[in-house]
Amino acid sequence: MDTMHAMQLDAPGTALHPVERPLPLPGPDEIRLAVSACGVCRTDLHVLDGDIHGTVPIIPGHEIVGRVDALGPGVSGLALGDRVGVPWLGHSCGVCPYCATGRENLCDAPLFTGFTRDGGYASHCIADAHFCFPIPESFDDVHAAPLLCAGLIGYRAYRLAGDAPVLGLYGFGAAAHILAQLAIWQGRRVLAFTREGDTQSQRFARELGCVWAGASSDDPPEPLDAAILFAPVGALVPRALKAVRKGGRVVCAGIHMSDIPSFPYADLWEERSILSVANLTRADGEAFLPLAAQAGIRTSVTTLPLDQANEALDRLRRGDVDGALVLVPPQR
Repeated sequence: MDTMHAMQLDAPGTALHPVERPLPLPGPDEIRLAVSACGVCRTDLHVLDGDIHGTVPIIPGHEIVGRVDALGPGVSGLALGDRVGVPWLGHSCGVCPYCATGRENLCDAPLFTGFTRDGGYASHCIADAHFCFPIPESFDDVHAAPLLCAGLIGYRAYRLAGDAPVLGLYGFGAAAHILAQLAIWQGRRVLAFTREGDTQSQRFARELGCVWAGASSDDPPEPLDAAILFAPVGALVPRALKAVRKGGRVVCAGIHMSDIPSFPYADLWEERSILSVANLTRADGEAFLPLAAQAGIRTSVTTLPLDQANEALDRLRRGDVDGALVLVPPQR
């Protein structure tokens, strides 16, 4: 076999299309993976829609699980056949002021999987060996895939939310259904906010143990200590500020969000705060993945063949999924 199969984006606003490419060779400190599963993330929609601007043409996908099938020069600690996961942050420079102070997620010269380097909507992909994570044995390939972004970015947002006994999650999709399980396992009360009329997601949230589920326009039955916004809707920021108690935090977890409308200073006063999450660090992955296994997190997954990537993205755009969508490439 000397070719790989992939779904490629040629320009923002266009559909993905299947391509056959020469099988890539890993460079220094790189590995090649035979992809077994790749999650479909809302960030992929932002790439396709041109909300964020990276490299084109590009193979999207950054929730990748696969097995090492080639090693580049200098790679150590990995062997052929090892199972690893590849996240959004695909490389950092290691020398800029952010990398030097443990904030590689803010690196001045990063590479992002499926955005500025080819990702996992493919039978094979290249990854920096230093930016891959071992997958806990308790997760199979398909159910592990959403942990690589929905889980990791959600976990970073969760940590930034601080010690919040009562936590609100706005937008109950792939990330929220993972973080709700972790928060409930840790003894927190979780309230879920969904699109107006989305009774299916509200029912799903209650089945996972959320103490309340309603529309994002609803007032919660109790004040929140913190809120995490997974929905990319700027108008939810003032809503969440009104819902959190004094000293509460509103964490915006998406890479892109519509504009935040103006709101009275009184809604921010009393030491409430708004902050954003940018990418992830390797330390986040090293902490979260074992914790997900320990907590017994179970990802709710719907699988589709790789060639149905456009259908999967359309379903995600409509909110037509409980949990996460995962693409499975053909066996070659």
